[in-house]
Amino acid sequence: MKRYIALVLVTAVMVSCKSKAVAVQNNNDTKEVVTKVDRKAIDKHYDNKLDFSTLYIKASAKYVDEKQSQNVTADIRIEKDKQILVSVRFLGITMAKALITPTSVSYYEKINSTYYDGDFSSLSKWLGTELDYSKVQNLLVGEALDDLRKGKYTQTIVENLFKLEDEKDTNLKKSFYLDAEKYLLQKEEISQPAENRMLQISYGDSKVFNQGTLPTSLEINAIQPKGKTIINLNYNNISFNEELSFPYSVPSGYKKVIIK
Repeated sequence: MKRYIALVLVTAVMVSCKSKAVAVQNNNDTKEVVTKVDRKAIDKHYDNKLDFSTLYIKASAKYVDEKQSQNVTADIRIEKDKQILVSVRFLGITMAKALITPTSVSYYEKINSTYYDGDFSSLSKWLGTELDYSKVQNLLVGEALDDLRKGKYTQTIVENLFKLEDEKDTNLKKSFYLDAEKYLLQKEEISQPAENRMLQISYGDSKVFNQGTLPTSLEINAIQPKGKTIINLNYNNISFNEELSFPYSVPSGYKKVIIK
């Protein structure tokens, strides 16, 4: 069941609570140079903001952990800043579906005939990390999970990427990597070293549309004591500003999941 929930909520929702902090291995060619902190990289990153009302993505997804590997398709519909509907299918059959809004998170999965209906506060408490609608939407469109304009960051150059590291001295460590040409997000890392958790999100190719630049592939890595989880998403078909419907209803007879 968990692999379908992870795919439905596009991993940010589920694997963020189960990943392990690991040391990043740097080869001899890696260079890290401290630079003067400025806001240019952050401002330029938000110059790439997508301008759209709706976004429709047909994607292929692969889930891999220590015990299994699963290939599915994902249908992702976004009404900007309002709602996200994700449907996960296997061999053409809908196995799970999620509807996410700024105030609610709902999903159901077919394997165990269960569903969840709640808000971000209870879900965040269960996951052990703050989660909201913007983070899920940002993950899908290639923006930093956090609003970088509201934080303070130490800026370095690592392998020709601008690395922005959150200066807050807390248990939750965050780093964001932007390319030096277009300031697009290439990678972000979130870790809780004291609790042995780490999540890494990496973006691959991107495509330029009239509405802006959108990544066309992303890989999410989570490592925990029980093993490693990898989820790959590849955007096969993308369209903007179509009139979309967001059909969602829990099938009858499903059992509600209670998060305590």
